Amino acid sequence: MSGQYRPIQSPKLQRESGSSEYEYREYDPSEKLASHVACYWTMDFDPGRGSRMHRILPDGCVDIIVDRRALSPRKAAFVEGLMATYEVLRFAEAQSLFGIRLFTESAPSLLRYPISAFIGQHVYIEEIWGTDGLFMVEEMLLAHEAPRIVEIADRKLIDRLSARDAPAHPLIYASMKEMYASKGSLSTADLADRVSFSERHLRRTFDRELGLSPKEMLGIVRFQSLLQDLYDGLYQGARSGFADLAAKYGYYDQSHFIKSFKRYYGMLPGQLARTDPALPDIT
Repeated sequence: MSGQYRPIQSPKLQRESGSSEYEYREYDPSEKLASHVACYWTMDFDPGRGSRMHRILPDGCVDIIVDRRALSPRKAAFVEGLMATYEVLRFAEAQSLFGIRLFTESAPSLLRYPISAFIGQHVYIEEIWGTDGLFMVEEMLLAHEAPRIVEIADRKLIDRLSARDAPAHPLIYASMKEMYASKGSLSTADLADRVSFSERHLRRTFDRELGLSPKEMLGIVRFQSLLQDLYDGLYQGARSGFADLAAKYGYYDQSHFIKSFKRYYGMLPGQLARTDPALPDIT
């Protein structure tokens, strides 16, 4: 259902994903999971040359994160809920993580809990999937190569979809469909009209089910759609300036765009452009 919405994270956009001490990679799920899983990802860090910052952007997704260096499978995997702003982590010790990035509208049917249950806390996978989740993590920790871990995740998620007893919330599903189709360029009032509910009911449902307002989710989808456009342009030779992209995605003036960019990315557009000469200038 997510169609062309493919959230992006900063290492991929800034092309920092591959180096001797730091590597971030993404892997596609099987076709059966394409509408449920945005991607699988790995992040590995070797502190031989000092510490490293890792920037995480809000992407409207829920992640299951597995610490491949954990000593115990019981504390190795947890669910990370929706983010409303960026976060920067500084790694000083070796890291090896595997992630499953779930689309918002699909996550509850796989996790069997509303996404709001995971806001502001790490919930271990054993707490929601029981021994099945623990066995999955044990199998992942014994695997040494990322493609093998992807196979394990694919199999487990397909099994859960086959046996799911918690279908997606119909209003959340319909709302996210409209957000993806419009690339987030809607007001909350327009969204409410499109799904045939009042704004009040829409806000209450989002707060209860997601722990995030429809306005905030619209902002994240719009920002991520802009980033995807920017990323695609880097590899297709279409170097649209930030001003052109801001206008395309409905930011009504430059100050509005810059404020949104700083909130979701943690830096100004011009600062981002200076991290990679292939990125377009702010003008």
